[in-house]
Amino acid sequence: MDFTAGRRQFLRGSGLSLGGVALAALSGDARALSHIAPKARRVIYLFMHGGPSQLDLLDHKPGLKRLHGQEIPASVIGEQRLTGMTSAQKSKPVTASLFKFARHGRSGAWVSELLPRTAKMVDELCIIRSMHTEAINHDPAVTFLQTGHQQPGRPSFGAWLSYGLGCESQDLPAFVVMVSRGSAARPADPLYARLWGSGFLPSNHQGVSLRSSGDPVLYLSNPREVDRAARRDQLDVIAALNRRQFEQHQDPETLTRIAQYEMAFRMQSSVPELTAVHGESEATLDSYGPQVRQPGSFAANCLLARRMAERGVRFIQLYHRGWDQHYNLPSDLRLQCGDIDQPCAALIRDLKQRGLLEETLVVWGGEFGRTSYSQGKLEPANHGRDHHGRCFSLWLAGGGVKPGLVFGETDDFSFNIVRDPVHVHDLNATLLHQLGLDHERLTYRFQGRDYRLTDVHGRVVKGLLA
Repeated sequence: MDFTAGRRQFLRGSGLSLGGVALAALSGDARALSHIAPKARRVIYLFMHGGPSQLDLLDHKPGLKRLHGQEIPASVIGEQRLTGMTSAQKSKPVTASLFKFARHGRSGAWVSELLPRTAKMVDELCIIRSMHTEAINHDPAVTFLQTGHQQPGRPSFGAWLSYGLGCESQDLPAFVVMVSRGSAARPADPLYARLWGSGFLPSNHQGVSLRSSGDPVLYLSNPREVDRAARRDQLDVIAALNRRQFEQHQDPETLTRIAQYEMAFRMQSSVPELTAVHGESEATLDSYGPQVRQPGSFAANCLLARRMAERGVRFIQLYHRGWDQHYNLPSDLRLQCGDIDQPCAALIRDLKQRGLLEETLVVWGGEFGRTSYSQGKLEPANHGRDHHGRCFSLWLAGGGVKPGLVFGETDDFSFNIVRDPVHVHDLNATLLHQLGLDHERLTYRFQGRDYRLTDVHGRVVKGLLA
């Protein structure tokens, strides 16, 4: 039985109407089904938008130092598809990392000097060095990783999770998104709201974006002349009109509208409480670094992510911009890592100390990696790297994945995978599995066919699991 059929059977057996379940799901009363015993209840996704360089952070290639400046062998590139930025570049000089690497923890994982605090947490991490994707440009690559398809229009991971497992919180959405700007002064690649959209799923499953200034959510505050009691009366009248509309047309989106108004009303109290971090201890605030007191920073958003995890938010998406280092990589990568290194380590430690890490899947990574040859001229202390989807690195923590593991291997140039490849669909299938969902059964019928996050691909990578 697939997921959709199972849900129908559940509704018939329980005597609940479709409208009743729609309202229940949005009020936090999750009645969805799990396929298998879950290891995790939620996801915190730390997305480094732009494509961090695996060669300079997590995939140590000391042999490149003796080849530095030489042409990368044509046999290494093979038939690899290159972007228009370097496909016609006559010289493609091998570019070794300028940063030092060292082994850390019991696992002995190699980590760059740019991530000293993350390095201290390696025995909590499951580092995947063999991720790969077909996409080579930012928008299709981010869309692919987040929705399982390079073209827009599909539901995002968070929307699928909200649809599959419902919402644990009575007063906060199942899916929340926060965006921070990196310290590297780079043009801002666009992050479209469709990346946290619901696609063809009911619209209540889309992500809610928190802002760093003004009201955290648009229209969270009532107009000055409207008090809470008046707002309650207004919503009751609107709900009655919407129910009458539903009785006439039986459009489920009408019930979704009622439930979204109700959630927004409850968020008027819950969101200010969520974002009021002054109750956190000084030790906790200091652990996330000095930027934690700056609203909208990556550090502040990591602390909010932990607070959301405590309050039952199902999928917490943090985007950090500025990782597209086509030039000035040595200086800009250092700045970007300065933004995220301490907060990432603090988040893992904080979750673990509070007993939340084992039921929270933390994901860190970007949409692809970077090339082992220089884009443009290779200078003694400066260079850039082009996009590279053939192999890149990502780490997981908590949620039943194997801690202290380095999984997969790339060739001597970090250009091709030589052991244990993990495709985007494999990653998503594995994450869903840890959340209690079979990626082949979590489906939604749209335009005459069943869709799923992993399209018609994907396998659970058992080697990643504890």
